[in-house]
Amino acid sequence: MKFMVMVKASKESEAGVMPDTKLLTEMGRYNEELAKAGILLAGEGLHPSSRGVRVRFSGSARTVIDGPFSETNELVAGFWLWQVKTREEAIEWLKRCPNPMPGDSEIELRQVFEAEDFGAALTPELRAQEERLRNLSAGKK
Repeated sequence: MKFMVMVKASKESEAGVMPDTKLLTEMGRYNEELAKAGILLAGEGLHPSSRGVRVRFSGSARTVIDGPFSETNELVAGFWLWQVKTREEAIEWLKRCPNPMPGDSEIELRQVFEAEDFGAALTPELRAQEERLRNLSAGKK
């Protein structure tokens, strides 16, 4: 099963304060452990929301909203994508993570939908389309 692991933003991360060498070193070691265990699929930090946009959908209308966005506790400062056997395994790995922010911080863990989760709504044609998309994004033809 796959999990998206989202590092919540802080006032510091939203202000563009970069992590210090100590935290970069600790995170580098942690990421190496994740990679060696075969669970790390992706992981990156994100620029502050002041450099982002949101697109609001209302019927056929699209509205672009420039950052920054308020409520830092609702913003994401970075993420990992993990492949693990169980939710409990993901939680155990997450508990080993260095604190990603100065002071208190929070990391959210959310399971990624798999094809089986959609049941009969995901027809054989849609399953084939998903497979083609996975192959294309992996560089396969």
